[in-house]
Amino acid sequence: FPGSRGAMAAAGPGPGPGAGGKVKTLALVLRDEARRGGGGYCSGDTVSGRVLLELAGPLPLRGLRLEAAGRARVAWSEAAGTVSAAGACGAEAAAGPRREAEGRYLDVRQSLLRGAAEGEEGLVLLDGRHEFPFSFQLPQEPLVTSFTGKYGSIQYYVKATLERPAAPEQSVQTELQVISHIDVNSPALLTPVLRSQEKMVGCWFFTSGPVSLSAKIERKGYCNGEAIPIYAEIENCSSRLIVPKAAIFQTQTYLASGKTKTFRQMVANVRGNHIASGSTDTWNGKTLKIPPVSPSILDCCIIRVEYSLAVYIHIPGAKKLMIEMPLVIGTIPCIGFSSRNSSITSQFSMDMSWLALTLPEHPEAPPNYADVVSEEELSRHVPAYPPPIDCEEQLCCPVFAYIQEFRFQPPPLYSEVDPHPTDVEEFQPVSLML
Repeated sequence: FPGSRGAMAAAGPGPGPGAGGKVKTLALVLRDEARRGGGGYCSGDTVSGRVLLELAGPLPLRGLRLEAAGRARVAWSEAAGTVSAAGACGAEAAAGPRREAEGRYLDVRQSLLRGAAEGEEGLVLLDGRHEFPFSFQLPQEPLVTSFTGKYGSIQYYVKATLERPAAPEQSVQTELQVISHIDVNSPALLTPVLRSQEKMVGCWFFTSGPVSLSAKIERKGYCNGEAIPIYAEIENCSSRLIVPKAAIFQTQTYLASGKTKTFRQMVANVRGNHIASGSTDTWNGKTLKIPPVSPSILDCCIIRVEYSLAVYIHIPGAKKLMIEMPLVIGTIPCIGFSSRNSSITSQFSMDMSWLALTLPEHPEAPPNYADVVSEEELSRHVPAYPPPIDCEEQLCCPVFAYIQEFRFQPPPLYSEVDPHPTDVEEFQPVSLML
């Protein structure tokens, strides 16, 4: 349909005319196109769109229904060895018991067009184009992020089904990308991770010396596209040439029928320089960029997707020395400590700049009120004995109503003429500079 926007899924032409096939196009259009290939829908979002139907002629219908579903499915077959007639184990592996599990997160059903009941005259749509809008809200409880893995998947979709009285049902569906946001600014994901390990190279009494490794990352949570700075110290006291490396691993864990299945793969890696015997090397923020991968999935009961950063050393002729640190791939990036701390520091220095003003070493005390108000004025406005306060009446009213008003007169206006002059000499020495 030219001019239509949004994600569209279209079904091909229906059966031939002999089977009542007069449907030229059946399409499903989502209103928000960015949600399909971008961040995806979240819990509580509204999904809206249209079902477009184009007919080549009048078509009797029983109804048009809309379904939205979200499922997590896990399935794999256990491998079992076969035994030959001679009693030896065969080289081929036969399929063992099959493990399956399913979890539901979304189930919405709507009737966009309802035909007549049985025994009544059916509904007939005229030829041309027809649009049927729809809208529904995703559940408020957290949804699991869409994912497709080795032994299972988490998928959401919207499906439109056209029911016809004399022909098979015709349907079209489109996938919904759903994401469960993970904020890496949470305190648990901002804590640094530090690991260290040492390994003796050699066997029995032919040991050549230890190889030690210490590694650290600034925080536990990162997002796609970020570069992880790695800080590491490698000391090679062995007699062999070693190579340090780092990699990000994705671990998929599936649960079904009380059994677990694990699939692990490397998604990114970086290599360091060779380290000769008796030498050391230091990584001062060696970066490893995170490729576009699925966020961590930690809230699904049958599928878990976890990540880890491994710093390891390849030692010829020996098992590698590895340090593995947990990672969480989130969706909301870190604000950044450096910029935030600098802004806070500048703001603090600006707010406290008044401390830098030069103040006198011995500041002058303010004048006493009695020095500017005469005793006559004081006696006129202050009674000799203040009236007693009725405690019972005071308890019946708010305390603030009984704050005694200030009865002193305000200080007089400033004047260069002293109202209380003191005896001074008529002539005072004056020094002049010529």
